[in-house]
Order: sequence, then structure tokens, then C-alpha cells
Amino acid sequence: MVRTIKVVLAVLLTGVVFAMFATIQPLEAQSRFGTVVEEIRVVGTQRIDPSTVNAYMQIKPGERYDPAKVDESLKTLFNTGLFADVILRREGDALVVQVVENPIINRIAFEGNRKIEDEGLLAEVSLRPRVVYTRTKVQGDVQRLLDIYRRAGRFAATVDPKVIQLPDNRVDLVFEIGEGGKTGIRAINFIGNKEFSDGDLRETIQTAETAFYKFLSSNDTYDPDRLSFDRELLRRFYLSEGYADFRVVSAIAELTEDRDDFIVTFTVDEGPQYDFGSLEVRSQLRGVKGTELNGLITADTGDTYNADEVEATVQSVTEALGERGFAFVDVRPRVNRDRDARTIDVTYEVREGPRVFVQRIDIAGNVRTLDKVIRREFTIVEGDAFNTAKLRRTRQRLQDLGFFSRVDINNTPGSENDRTIVSVDVEEQSTGELSIGAGFSSSAGVLTDLSLRERNLLGRGQDLRISTTLAAKQQQLDLSFTEPYFLNREIAAGFDLFIRKTDFSDRSSFEQDEAGFGMRAGYNLTERLRHTARYRFKRDSIDDIQSDASDVIKAQQGAFTTSAIENDFFFDSLDRRFDPTDGYSFSYRIDLAGLGGSERFVRNEVGANYFTPIFGTSLVGSLEGEAGILSSLEDDETRVAERFFLGGSRLRGFLSGGVGPRDLRTGDAIGGHKYYRGSAELGFPLGLPEEFDIKGALFSDVGSAWGNDDPFLDIADDASLRASLGIGLAWGSPVGPVRFNLSRALMKEDYDKTEFFSFNFGTRF
Repeated sequence: MVRTIKVVLAVLLTGVVFAMFATIQPLEAQSRFGTVVEEIRVVGTQRIDPSTVNAYMQIKPGERYDPAKVDESLKTLFNTGLFADVILRREGDALVVQVVENPIINRIAFEGNRKIEDEGLLAEVSLRPRVVYTRTKVQGDVQRLLDIYRRAGRFAATVDPKVIQLPDNRVDLVFEIGEGGKTGIRAINFIGNKEFSDGDLRETIQTAETAFYKFLSSNDTYDPDRLSFDRELLRRFYLSEGYADFRVVSAIAELTEDRDDFIVTFTVDEGPQYDFGSLEVRSQLRGVKGTELNGLITADTGDTYNADEVEATVQSVTEALGERGFAFVDVRPRVNRDRDARTIDVTYEVREGPRVFVQRIDIAGNVRTLDKVIRREFTIVEGDAFNTAKLRRTRQRLQDLGFFSRVDINNTPGSENDRTIVSVDVEEQSTGELSIGAGFSSSAGVLTDLSLRERNLLGRGQDLRISTTLAAKQQQLDLSFTEPYFLNREIAAGFDLFIRKTDFSDRSSFEQDEAGFGMRAGYNLTERLRHTARYRFKRDSIDDIQSDASDVIKAQQGAFTTSAIENDFFFDSLDRRFDPTDGYSFSYRIDLAGLGGSERFVRNEVGANYFTPIFGTSLVGSLEGEAGILSSLEDDETRVAERFFLGGSRLRGFLSGGVGPRDLRTGDAIGGHKYYRGSAELGFPLGLPEEFDIKGALFSDVGSAWGNDDPFLDIADDASLRASLGIGLAWGSPVGPVRFNLSRALMKEDYDKTEFFSFNFGTRF
């Protein structure tokens, strides 16, 4: 009996336990997976519709509550940038989404900026009025503003954003700016250079040390992009000097302790200097032997290696073969470096390149400049064979226009395998110039000029210039216009109008008034030879003749007209137009007057210049010479206004017009029919820092002017040699070039007019 009761109790107890487990297990499962979310309630919205918030929720009504989806919804809502705060909480069967909206920007302002205008700063920030305010965007804009000031050389600049709360959840955003001073370059140091001095390398790079007289330049402020360009300039310089292993190990800019300046240090590894070894052209083109092209190699065996010469040879071979009908040519220089002998053998391998044609030329970035102005500078056109050498030349031609601050040319695949699309992207720069000049010359006196010029008139590439000059001895007004592509050809045609009044009282006891016009057309005969043809018509008069003037001058009083054709030929191989150091140039000019007008004469003039560095140093030697002859086409004598006068800057040591035929009774210079002059000069550094740009010079000038046909007595006319010796000082000042000369006439005639000191100063700003 007892056993039976125990069995029954055990069975009942087991049933209760199973029943309890059956009840507890669903409860635990329900607790683990959560209850169903019957409603999503959005609170706190003002501008944003609650349905927008619901759209970003990862959990929907009717779904079970899932903490993972709730977390994902929270992140998604924050990532929208619409809300400053988001809270998700449970209230019974509802999921409450409480949000705090980010404010709307009412206005953006800048305070404390003087060097950069508001428009320039606003263009860089991403935030705008009526846009949602977020801290992340504000931080990004602060960094952008700091980058602008750093590019302007102001690394001490600070930007502090301030928020002004307004009604209706709006804010004013104010950037308080402390611009600070410009962060200059206190010193530029070089480590590892042995063959070239620090001064030589400083002249090579664009960055310059800060100096008080460089207030018109920005190269003495720190710019990371300019520093990268300096590395490339150093590489090019050493490669042109034969250092093929050269490399810039590092270029570091360190801010000084006072945070006012940077100290820039370039660490370089020069390596050995190489010479050209064997040079040859190997051709794989059918019908073209490499020996036929060897004459196009611009360097010689034994010359110092120069990477520019290699590129020049590639260009010349490509162009020569193109003229022979080989449009698809690939010229690759193969270099074999002998480190023991320190020579570099260069083999130019010529093979047929891929047959690719230009499908289309796309131009972008030009807002003002017409497309045709850019297209006419291209050396290839649509449908031509693609040629990288010609594209490089095109880029150079576009840069030489001076219309663009940046020119990028790229090519992309076309619609077919043998087609390519050439894309040109330019960035325009200002082409208008208002220049005011001031200066002084010992021959012309105090002078000022005002010039208004537009080099890209109406975006057509035309050049219009109006200028006036006021000096103690000359007043002048000029108007000139040039169309660089007359009749769609590479002919620069234009016209000139002028009015001029010149006082020759000190030299020849008269004043001259001139008015006239001219027409001209210039074009290149070759890459370096240019021809310019002009027609000139003028009416001039000699008046205000002093009572004690020469009879020669008095006999020529009155008004005259000149109708002349002029032809100029100029050959230029100088390394640069201004302050050249290497190369030569030749010029020839012939004027023929007599096609109408009262004057009948022909005038011929020739000139030459030669510059060369002395022994590879900073010494520069130069030779200059010119000569001319004036001949009357009739039996009448030529006029004084058309004759040659020597002196001043053309023959130092003598006054302007101090050499040549002269009336001994009055001392008036009456000019000659023939002249020649020559000059030899040695320019040298003075040991001053290169930044001062002050150089010395030793010079010697020779020359003479003679020949007259005036039927008067007491005229001194001697073709004897005149010579002078002197020293000079040239300063490339921040306000223009200044030149001082001390010279003494060593060979002269008694009636010549001499001067010991002369100087010239002038500028445009």
C-alpha cells in the first residue's frame, strides 16, 4: 500500500515538473526574441516629416523587437546628418524614436579676413545658407580655409567657427579668422652638393629666401607644391649638366621656433658626371637607314651628357621622318651607362609606332577664349596621325600665348582601337594690363608712361594697346592692334598710329613733331628666323629752331612726309629673351622711302649679338655689333631726322649724339650717313647674395658715324675710330632694372661730346 502511494506521488511529481518546463520554455523564448513592435512613434521633429524617419528605420511595425536592428537604425539616422541627437526607447508595444534636428544655416560670415576676400573664402567652403548644419562639415570647412591660407604662405593663420542661435532652429555660422603674417623662407640649405655651390642651386629653384626687397614676389613664402616643383627643377638642372645618377634624397621644410618662417633643406646625391659615349640611330623602318639619320643627333661623342639634348634629338628625328611621310614613328632612346668610364652610350631606336589617329579634339576650361584660338595652335588636327612630340609642341605653343595659367593635354581611347581622343583642359588668367611706368635716363631725363593693353581682345587672341609717354624731352601717344592669325594663317598683322614730339635742343637746336601710321605683317620663315614687313607713313616737321642753330638745321625747317616700306629679318638662338647668357642673334633691316611723300632714301642696317658663359662659371661674355648706311635716291641731301647719331647707351663714354658730323661754329650734331659700333662686355658677380641680383660689368665700346652731303662750311666729319672703356653696375631691382656706367673716352675727336657717368632706371607696375 505504501509502495503504491509512493509510485502515484512520483508520477504526479514528474507530471508537474514536465508541466512547469513546458510553461517556462516558451516564456524564456519570448524573453529572448522580444515582443512584437506594434507601433513606431517619432517625436521631436520640426521640419522633417516623421515618415522620413520611418524610412530610415531597419525595424518595421509588426516585427519582433530585435536589438541588432535597433542599433543599425540608430547608426543610419545619425549618418543622415539631419540630427544632432537620436534616442530609441521602448514604451510598451511601441518603439519611440526621439530626435533633435540639426539647425538650418541662415547665414555664413567671415570676420578678421583682410588678405582674402569673402568671395574667395565662400567658394571653398562646402556649407551654404539653407543647408543643414553639422559639426563634421564645419570641421571640414575649417581645414579647407586653413589650406587656403597655407597656400598663400600664412601658416600661422587660425580659424575659429562660432554658432549664433536663432529662432526656429536656425543658426548663423561665423568663421573668426586670424590671418597672421606670411610665413617666409628664412634659409635654404643644401646638403650633399659638391660640384655646385648653394648659390648656384638657389638660382635653379623657384623658392627664394625672404628679403625686404622681394615685396613684389611670392616665391619667398613657403608653398609645399612649389617645393615639389623645386625637386623637379633640381633634377632637370643636374641632368642637363651630365649627372645622370642625381637624385633628391629629401626636401624638408621645418618651421622655426617663433613660427614666423621656414628653413628649407634639400639633401641631394649628385653622383658622378657623365659624358656622351657612342651615339647612333638604328632604324627598323623599311627604306630608312639609321646612318641617314645620324646627322640629326644634336650632341657629339665626348660632350657632357645632357638629357635635354637627348629629347631634342628625339624631336628632330620624329619631325624629319614625319616630313618624309612616316606618320607613325616611335623613337626611343636606349641608354647604356658605363659607370667605370663615366660615359653614356645612347642608341635611338626608330620603329614603326602603333597606327593611331586623332578622332576628336575636346577643349574645356576656356570661358572667354574662343575654341578656334586654341585649335589654331595645334600642330595636329582631327584625322591626323597621333604624335606625342607634336602634342608637346602644342602644349608649349598654348603656354606661350600667355592666356592660360594652366594647360593640360591628355589622350583617351576613342570609339575604335586605332582612334584616340585628345582632351585639352585650360585655366584662363587675366590678359588685361594697366601699366604705369616711371624712370629716369641721363639722356632722356625724367619719364613716365601709362599703357592700357588687352592681349586677348574679346577672346579672339587679338592684341590692342594704347600707351602714352611723358618725358622731359619727349611726349608720345601710340595705338597699336595686332591680329596674330591674319586670314587664318600664321601671320601676325596689325597697324600702328602714333603722335610724337621730341626735343633735340641740346643736341641739334630744334624740336620735331611727328604723326603717322603704319601697317605690318610678320611670320616665321623657319623655327628661329622671322620676317616682318611694314609700311610706314608719317608727317614730321622741324620747328622751334634756335636763333644760333646751324645753317644745316635752319635749311631743313618745315614739314615733310615719308612713305616707306620696311623689311626686318631676325634670327634668334638666344637662351632667353631678357638677360641672355648663351646663344647668338642676327638682324637685318632695309627701309625704302619714296613711294609717295617728299622723302627719297634707302637705309640698310645689320646687327649681331653673341653671349657665352666663360669656362662654365657665372661669368658671361658678350659681343655686340651693328652697322648702317643711308643713301639718298636723289641728288638732294638727306634730312637730319633720318640720319645716324651715336652716343649714350649705344656708345658709352659719349653723350647722345656726341659722335658724328658736327657744325663747329654752333656745336650742333647734324648726323651721318654711315655708322658702325661694337661692344665687348664681361659680366661678373660681385659676391653679394644672389637674391640682390646685382652684377658688375667691364666693357669697351668702339664706333664711328660719318658722311654728310651738306653744302656748308665749318662741318667736321671724320670717320676715325672712337673708343671707350668703363665699368658698370646692373641691379635687377624689385621696381625695375637699374644700370650705372662709369666710362672714359680713350679715342675721340676734339669736337666730340663726352660723358663720364650715365645711368638708366625704369619700371612698369
